[in-house]
Amino acid sequence: MRLLERMRKEWFMIGIVLAIAGAKLEPSVGVNGGPLKPEITVSYIAVATIFFNSGLSLKTEELTSALVHIKLHLFIQIFTLAFFPATIWLFLQLLSITPINEWLLKGLQTVGCMPPPVSSAVILTKAVGGNEAAAIFNSAFGSFLAENCQKQTWKHEKPKHSFWHVRGMQKVYAKWPANAEGAIRPKRKASKSSLGIIITPLLLLLFLGSSSSVPFTSIFSQLFMTVVVPLIIGQIVRRYIKDWLERKKPPFGAISSSVLLMIIYTTFCDTFSNPNIDLDKFSLILILFIIFSIQLSFMVLTFLFSTRNNSGFTPADTVAIIFCSTHKSLTLGIPMLKIVFAGHEHLSLISVPLLIYHPVQILLGSVLVPTIKSWMVSRQKGVKLTRPTV
Repeated sequence: MRLLERMRKEWFMIGIVLAIAGAKLEPSVGVNGGPLKPEITVSYIAVATIFFNSGLSLKTEELTSALVHIKLHLFIQIFTLAFFPATIWLFLQLLSITPINEWLLKGLQTVGCMPPPVSSAVILTKAVGGNEAAAIFNSAFGSFLAENCQKQTWKHEKPKHSFWHVRGMQKVYAKWPANAEGAIRPKRKASKSSLGIIITPLLLLLFLGSSSSVPFTSIFSQLFMTVVVPLIIGQIVRRYIKDWLERKKPPFGAISSSVLLMIIYTTFCDTFSNPNIDLDKFSLILILFIIFSIQLSFMVLTFLFSTRNNSGFTPADTVAIIFCSTHKSLTLGIPMLKIVFAGHEHLSLISVPLLIYHPVQILLGSVLVPTIKSWMVSRQKGVKLTRPTV
Protein backbone atom coordinates (compact mmCIF):
# COMPACT_ATOMS: atom_id res chain seq x y z
CA MET A 1 0.00 0.00 0.00
CA ARG A 2 2.81 2.38 0.82
CA LEU A 3 4.37 1.72 -2.60
CA LEU A 4 1.06 2.37 -4.37
CA GLU A 5 0.58 5.59 -2.40
CA ARG A 6 4.06 6.70 -3.33
CA MET A 7 3.45 5.89 -7.00
CA ARG A 8 0.20 7.83 -6.91
CA LYS A 9 1.96 10.90 -5.56
CA GLU A 10 4.83 10.57 -8.02
CA TRP A 11 2.70 9.72 -11.04
CA PHE A 12 4.03 12.61 -13.11
CA MET A 13 7.67 11.50 -12.86
CA ILE A 14 6.60 7.93 -13.64
CA GLY A 15 4.66 9.32 -16.58
CA ILE A 16 7.74 11.11 -17.91
CA VAL A 17 9.73 7.85 -17.79
CA LEU A 18 6.92 5.93 -19.53
CA ALA A 19 6.48 8.67 -22.13
CA ILE A 20 10.18 8.59 -23.03
CA ALA A 21 10.19 4.77 -23.03
CA GLY A 22 7.11 4.70 -25.28
CA ALA A 23 8.74 7.15 -27.66
CA LYS A 24 11.80 4.91 -27.80
CA LEU A 25 9.75 1.79 -28.57
CA GLU A 26 7.58 3.31 -31.30
CA PRO A 27 8.71 6.80 -32.32
CA SER A 28 6.74 6.78 -35.58
CA VAL A 29 3.48 7.33 -33.69
CA GLY A 30 4.39 10.77 -32.38
CA VAL A 31 6.54 12.24 -35.16
CA ASN A 32 5.32 15.03 -37.41
CA GLY A 33 2.95 13.53 -39.96
CA GLY A 34 2.38 10.47 -37.76
CA PRO A 35 -0.95 9.20 -36.39
CA LEU A 36 -0.98 11.76 -33.55
CA LYS A 37 -0.38 14.70 -35.91
CA PRO A 38 1.71 16.59 -33.30
CA GLU A 39 2.20 19.51 -35.67
CA ILE A 40 -1.46 20.27 -34.91
CA THR A 41 -2.45 18.38 -31.75
CA VAL A 42 0.67 19.40 -29.81
CA SER A 43 1.88 22.65 -31.32
CA TYR A 44 -1.55 24.23 -31.11
CA ILE A 45 -4.19 22.18 -29.27
CA ALA A 46 -2.06 20.78 -26.40
CA VAL A 47 -0.23 24.03 -25.66
CA ALA A 48 -3.46 26.04 -25.88
CA THR A 49 -5.15 23.55 -23.54
CA ILE A 50 -2.46 24.04 -20.88
CA PHE A 51 -2.84 27.81 -20.88
CA PHE A 52 -6.64 27.74 -21.16
CA ASN A 53 -6.52 25.51 -18.08
CA SER A 54 -4.24 28.06 -16.42
CA GLY A 55 -6.69 30.83 -17.26
CA LEU A 56 -9.51 28.88 -15.61
CA SER A 57 -7.48 28.26 -12.46
CA LEU A 58 -5.90 31.69 -12.03
CA LYS A 59 -7.29 33.57 -9.04
CA THR A 60 -7.03 37.25 -8.23
CA GLU A 61 -6.83 38.13 -4.54
CA GLU A 62 -5.87 41.29 -2.73
CA LEU A 63 -2.35 40.93 -1.32
CA THR A 64 -1.43 44.41 -0.20
CA SER A 65 1.11 43.10 2.31
CA ALA A 66 3.29 41.82 -0.52
CA LEU A 67 3.27 45.09 -2.43
CA VAL A 68 5.47 46.92 0.05
CA HIS A 69 8.45 44.54 -0.30
CA ILE A 70 9.79 46.18 -3.46
CA LYS A 71 13.43 45.37 -2.65
CA LEU A 72 12.61 41.70 -2.11
CA HIS A 73 10.70 41.43 -5.39
CA LEU A 74 13.44 43.18 -7.35
CA PHE A 75 16.10 40.90 -5.89
CA ILE A 76 14.23 37.72 -6.86
CA GLN A 77 13.22 38.84 -10.35
CA ILE A 78 16.66 40.24 -11.25
CA PHE A 79 18.37 37.11 -9.94
CA THR A 80 16.12 34.61 -11.72
CA LEU A 81 15.63 36.44 -15.03
CA ALA A 82 18.98 38.23 -15.39
CA PHE A 83 21.75 36.97 -13.10
CA PHE A 84 20.80 33.30 -13.46
CA PRO A 85 20.83 33.08 -17.29
CA ALA A 86 23.88 35.37 -17.60
CA THR A 87 25.87 33.27 -15.13
CA ILE A 88 24.89 30.05 -16.88
CA TRP A 89 26.01 31.56 -20.19
CA LEU A 90 29.43 32.42 -18.76
CA PHE A 91 29.73 28.94 -17.23
CA LEU A 92 28.87 27.33 -20.56
CA GLN A 93 31.72 29.16 -22.25
CA LEU A 94 34.03 27.04 -20.10
CA LEU A 95 32.06 23.84 -20.61
CA SER A 96 32.07 24.30 -24.39
CA ILE A 97 35.65 22.99 -24.54
CA THR A 98 34.60 19.74 -22.84
CA PRO A 99 33.28 16.65 -24.69
CA ILE A 100 29.77 17.14 -23.23
CA ASN A 101 27.03 17.02 -25.86
CA GLU A 102 26.60 20.58 -27.16
CA TRP A 103 22.80 20.34 -27.30
CA LEU A 104 22.60 19.34 -23.66
CA LEU A 105 24.72 22.39 -22.89
CA LYS A 106 22.30 24.54 -24.85
CA GLY A 107 19.55 22.92 -22.79
CA LEU A 108 21.28 24.15 -19.64
CA GLN A 109 21.01 27.66 -21.02
CA THR A 110 17.28 27.23 -21.56
CA VAL A 111 16.93 26.26 -17.90
CA GLY A 112 18.47 29.60 -16.93
CA CYS A 113 15.97 31.47 -19.09
CA MET A 114 12.88 29.93 -17.51
CA PRO A 115 10.65 31.74 -14.98
CA PRO A 116 10.00 30.39 -11.47
CA PRO A 117 7.21 27.82 -11.07
CA VAL A 118 3.97 28.67 -9.31
CA SER A 119 4.06 25.46 -7.30
CA SER A 120 7.27 24.05 -5.82
CA ALA A 121 8.76 27.35 -4.64
CA VAL A 122 5.54 28.27 -2.82
CA ILE A 123 5.05 24.79 -1.34
CA LEU A 124 8.61 24.60 0.02
CA THR A 125 8.52 28.16 1.38
CA LYS A 126 5.28 27.36 3.20
CA ALA A 127 6.73 24.09 4.53
CA VAL A 128 9.66 25.96 6.08
CA GLY A 129 7.44 28.75 7.40
CA GLY A 130 8.99 31.49 5.29
CA ASN A 131 7.42 34.52 3.66
CA GLU A 132 4.69 32.69 1.75
CA ALA A 133 3.06 35.88 0.46
CA ALA A 134 6.32 36.98 -1.16
CA ALA A 135 6.85 33.51 -2.64
CA ILE A 136 3.38 33.49 -4.18
CA PHE A 137 3.73 37.00 -5.53
CA ASN A 138 7.12 36.42 -7.14
CA SER A 139 6.22 33.03 -8.60
CA ALA A 140 3.05 34.45 -10.11
CA PHE A 141 4.85 37.60 -11.28
CA GLY A 142 7.68 35.61 -12.87
CA SER A 143 5.15 33.51 -14.72
CA PHE A 144 3.29 36.67 -15.69
CA LEU A 145 6.45 38.02 -17.30
CA ALA A 146 6.93 34.74 -19.10
CA GLU A 147 3.48 34.09 -20.47
CA ASN A 148 0.69 36.36 -19.28
CA CYS A 149 -0.02 39.59 -21.13
CA GLN A 150 -3.40 40.45 -19.71
CA LYS A 151 -3.63 44.17 -19.08
CA GLN A 152 -6.06 44.12 -16.21
CA THR A 153 -4.50 42.03 -13.45
CA TRP A 154 -1.61 40.02 -12.17
CA LYS A 155 -2.93 36.66 -11.06
CA HIS A 156 -1.92 33.62 -9.07
CA GLU A 157 -2.76 30.04 -9.83
CA LYS A 158 -3.12 26.99 -7.66
CA PRO A 159 0.07 24.91 -7.65
CA LYS A 160 -0.04 22.57 -10.60
CA HIS A 161 2.18 19.81 -9.31
CA SER A 162 0.30 19.01 -6.11
CA PHE A 163 1.23 15.37 -6.66
CA TRP A 164 4.77 15.95 -5.43
CA HIS A 165 5.34 14.20 -2.13
CA VAL A 166 7.56 15.99 0.34
CA ARG A 167 7.91 14.40 3.74
CA GLY A 168 5.82 16.22 6.29
CA MET A 169 4.30 18.52 3.66
CA GLN A 170 1.21 16.61 2.51
CA LYS A 171 -1.17 18.86 4.42
CA VAL A 172 0.49 21.93 2.99
CA TYR A 173 -0.91 21.35 -0.46
CA ALA A 174 -3.65 18.78 0.05
CA LYS A 175 -6.11 21.66 0.05
CA TRP A 176 -5.60 25.09 -1.41
CA PRO A 177 -8.01 27.34 0.51
CA ALA A 178 -10.33 29.48 -1.50
CA ASN A 179 -9.08 32.56 0.31
CA ALA A 180 -5.41 31.62 -0.09
CA GLU A 181 -3.05 34.50 -0.26
CA GLY A 182 -2.16 34.23 -3.84
CA ALA A 183 -2.03 37.14 -6.09
CA ILE A 184 -2.36 40.78 -6.55
CA ARG A 185 -4.39 43.12 -8.55
CA PRO A 186 -2.32 46.21 -9.10
CA LYS A 187 -4.09 49.36 -10.10
CA ARG A 188 -1.64 50.06 -12.86
CA LYS A 189 -2.10 48.36 -16.19
CA ALA A 190 0.71 46.75 -18.07
CA SER A 191 2.33 49.29 -20.36
CA LYS A 192 2.16 46.97 -23.35
CA SER A 193 -0.01 43.97 -24.00
CA SER A 194 2.96 42.14 -25.50
CA LEU A 195 5.10 42.37 -22.34
CA GLY A 196 3.98 39.03 -21.00
CA ILE A 197 5.02 36.87 -23.95
CA ILE A 198 8.40 38.49 -24.56
CA ILE A 199 10.66 37.95 -21.54
CA THR A 200 11.36 34.20 -21.58
CA PRO A 201 11.25 33.74 -25.39
CA LEU A 202 13.46 36.81 -25.76
CA LEU A 203 16.02 35.35 -23.36
CA LEU A 204 15.98 32.08 -25.33
CA LEU A 205 16.48 33.90 -28.59
CA LEU A 206 19.16 36.14 -27.08
CA PHE A 207 21.32 33.34 -25.70
CA LEU A 208 20.59 30.54 -28.15
CA GLY A 209 18.92 31.85 -31.25
CA SER A 210 16.05 29.98 -32.83
CA SER A 211 15.49 27.47 -35.56
CA SER A 212 16.25 29.15 -38.87
CA SER A 213 12.98 27.79 -40.28
CA VAL A 214 10.90 29.72 -37.75
CA PRO A 215 10.96 33.52 -38.21
CA PHE A 216 10.92 35.77 -35.15
CA THR A 217 7.46 37.13 -35.98
CA SER A 218 6.04 33.63 -36.41
CA ILE A 219 7.31 32.63 -32.98
CA PHE A 220 5.54 35.47 -31.21
CA SER A 221 2.38 35.21 -33.28
CA GLN A 222 2.13 31.53 -32.33
CA LEU A 223 2.90 32.37 -28.70
CA PHE A 224 0.11 34.91 -28.77
CA MET A 225 -2.42 32.52 -30.29
CA THR A 226 -1.52 29.48 -28.17
CA VAL A 227 -0.62 31.18 -24.88
CA VAL A 228 -2.21 34.61 -24.52
CA VAL A 229 -5.55 34.03 -26.23
CA PRO A 230 -6.31 30.77 -24.33
CA LEU A 231 -5.37 32.48 -21.04
CA ILE A 232 -7.75 35.36 -21.70
CA ILE A 233 -10.54 33.01 -22.81
CA GLY A 234 -9.97 30.91 -19.70
CA GLN A 235 -10.30 33.97 -17.50
CA ILE A 236 -13.48 35.07 -19.27
CA VAL A 237 -15.02 31.60 -18.87
CA ARG A 238 -13.96 31.56 -15.20
CA ARG A 239 -16.04 34.67 -14.50
CA TYR A 240 -19.20 32.80 -15.48
CA ILE A 241 -18.46 29.48 -13.77
CA LYS A 242 -16.44 30.69 -10.77
CA ASP A 243 -18.92 29.35 -8.18
CA TRP A 244 -18.99 25.95 -9.87
CA LEU A 245 -15.18 25.83 -9.98
CA GLU A 246 -15.00 26.68 -6.25
CA ARG A 247 -17.47 23.90 -5.41
CA LYS A 248 -16.10 21.15 -7.66
CA LYS A 249 -12.40 22.10 -7.49
CA PRO A 250 -11.39 20.49 -10.82
CA PRO A 251 -7.90 18.90 -10.90
CA PHE A 252 -6.26 21.70 -12.90
CA GLY A 253 -2.75 20.49 -12.06
CA ALA A 254 -3.41 16.93 -13.16
CA ILE A 255 -4.99 18.08 -16.42
CA SER A 256 -2.05 20.33 -17.36
CA SER A 257 0.46 17.68 -16.36
CA SER A 258 -1.28 15.02 -18.45
CA VAL A 259 -1.19 17.25 -21.51
CA LEU A 260 2.45 18.03 -20.74
CA LEU A 261 3.25 14.31 -20.88
CA MET A 262 1.88 14.23 -24.42
CA ILE A 263 4.17 17.09 -25.39
CA ILE A 264 7.17 15.29 -23.84
CA TYR A 265 6.23 12.06 -25.63
CA THR A 266 6.04 13.63 -29.09
CA THR A 267 9.22 15.61 -28.46
CA PHE A 268 11.18 12.42 -27.81
CA CYS A 269 9.51 10.65 -30.72
CA ASP A 270 11.23 13.21 -32.95
CA THR A 271 14.53 12.41 -31.25
CA PHE A 272 14.38 8.63 -31.52
CA SER A 273 13.19 8.78 -35.11
CA ASN A 274 16.30 10.74 -36.09
CA PRO A 275 19.21 8.31 -36.68
CA ASN A 276 21.74 11.16 -36.58
CA ILE A 277 21.15 11.89 -32.89
CA ASP A 278 23.31 9.97 -30.44
CA LEU A 279 23.15 10.81 -26.72
CA ASP A 280 26.06 9.36 -24.81
CA LYS A 281 25.62 8.31 -21.17
CA PHE A 282 28.76 10.19 -20.13
CA SER A 283 27.25 13.53 -21.15
CA LEU A 284 23.96 12.71 -19.45
CA ILE A 285 25.64 11.81 -16.14
CA LEU A 286 27.76 14.96 -16.23
CA ILE A 287 24.69 17.10 -16.95
CA LEU A 288 22.92 15.57 -13.95
CA PHE A 289 25.91 16.39 -11.73
CA ILE A 290 26.19 19.92 -13.16
CA ILE A 291 22.48 20.61 -12.60
CA PHE A 292 22.68 19.45 -9.00
CA SER A 293 25.77 21.63 -8.46
CA ILE A 294 24.14 24.67 -10.08
CA GLN A 295 21.00 24.31 -7.98
CA LEU A 296 22.92 23.93 -4.72
CA SER A 297 25.41 26.71 -5.56
CA PHE A 298 22.68 29.21 -6.38
CA MET A 299 20.80 28.33 -3.19
CA VAL A 300 23.94 29.00 -1.18
CA LEU A 301 24.60 32.20 -3.15
CA THR A 302 21.11 33.60 -2.57
CA PHE A 303 21.42 32.68 1.11
CA LEU A 304 24.70 34.58 1.44
CA PHE A 305 23.39 37.62 -0.44
CA SER A 306 20.16 37.84 1.54
CA THR A 307 21.73 37.37 4.99
CA ARG A 308 24.40 40.05 4.68
CA ASN A 309 24.45 42.81 7.25
CA ASN A 310 22.07 45.62 6.35
CA SER A 311 20.47 43.51 3.60
CA GLY A 312 17.08 44.45 4.98
CA PHE A 313 15.71 40.92 4.62
CA THR A 314 14.17 38.94 7.47
CA PRO A 315 14.88 35.20 7.89
CA ALA A 316 11.43 34.49 6.43
CA ASP A 317 12.30 36.65 3.41
CA THR A 318 15.52 34.69 2.91
CA VAL A 319 13.56 31.44 2.71
CA ALA A 320 11.35 32.83 -0.07
CA ILE A 321 14.42 34.19 -1.87
CA ILE A 322 16.25 30.85 -1.78
CA PHE A 323 13.40 28.92 -3.40
CA CYS A 324 11.92 31.53 -5.75
CA SER A 325 15.27 32.63 -7.16
CA THR A 326 16.55 29.13 -7.97
CA HIS A 327 13.47 27.16 -9.06
CA LYS A 328 12.43 26.96 -12.71
CA SER A 329 9.09 26.13 -14.33
CA LEU A 330 8.71 22.90 -16.29
CA THR A 331 5.02 23.45 -17.05
CA LEU A 332 5.68 26.76 -18.80
CA GLY A 333 9.12 25.81 -20.08
CA ILE A 334 8.36 22.77 -22.23
CA PRO A 335 5.53 24.44 -24.22
CA MET A 336 7.73 27.53 -24.71
CA LEU A 337 10.60 25.42 -26.05
CA LYS A 338 8.19 23.55 -28.31
CA ILE A 339 7.17 26.85 -29.89
CA VAL A 340 10.48 28.73 -29.98
CA PHE A 341 12.45 25.74 -31.32
CA ALA A 342 9.69 24.28 -33.48
CA GLY A 343 11.08 21.96 -36.12
CA HIS A 344 14.52 21.81 -34.51
CA GLU A 345 15.94 18.27 -34.78
CA HIS A 346 17.63 18.55 -31.38
CA LEU A 347 14.61 19.92 -29.50
CA SER A 348 14.34 16.89 -27.24
CA LEU A 349 18.02 17.08 -26.26
CA ILE A 350 17.59 20.77 -25.49
CA SER A 351 14.63 19.81 -23.26
CA VAL A 352 16.52 17.15 -21.26
CA PRO A 353 18.22 19.51 -18.73
CA LEU A 354 14.87 21.14 -17.88
CA LEU A 355 13.31 17.70 -17.41
CA ILE A 356 16.17 16.85 -15.03
CA TYR A 357 16.21 20.21 -13.24
CA HIS A 358 12.55 19.93 -12.21
CA PRO A 359 12.80 16.80 -10.02
CA VAL A 360 16.22 17.88 -8.72
CA GLN A 361 14.81 21.15 -7.38
CA ILE A 362 11.98 19.28 -5.66
CA LEU A 363 14.28 16.63 -4.20
CA LEU A 364 17.00 19.01 -3.05
CA GLY A 365 14.49 21.51 -1.67
CA SER A 366 12.59 18.89 0.32
CA VAL A 367 15.81 17.44 1.75
CA LEU A 368 16.90 20.90 2.89
CA VAL A 369 13.52 21.89 4.42
CA PRO A 370 14.40 20.74 7.98
CA THR A 371 17.83 22.41 7.86
CA ILE A 372 16.52 25.72 6.52
CA LYS A 373 13.61 25.67 8.97
CA SER A 374 15.96 25.08 11.89
CA TRP A 375 18.15 27.99 10.77
CA MET A 376 15.15 30.31 10.34
CA VAL A 377 13.69 29.49 13.76
CA SER A 378 17.03 29.96 15.52
CA ARG A 379 17.65 33.25 13.71
CA GLN A 380 14.18 34.53 14.57
CA LYS A 381 14.73 33.64 18.24
CA GLY A 382 18.05 35.46 18.13
CA VAL A 383 16.39 38.56 16.74
CA LYS A 384 13.78 38.50 19.53
CA LEU A 385 16.44 38.12 22.21
CA THR A 386 18.49 41.03 20.89
CA ARG A 387 15.46 43.28 20.48
CA PRO A 388 15.52 45.99 23.15
CA THR A 389 12.72 45.87 25.68
CA VAL A 390 10.52 48.91 26.13
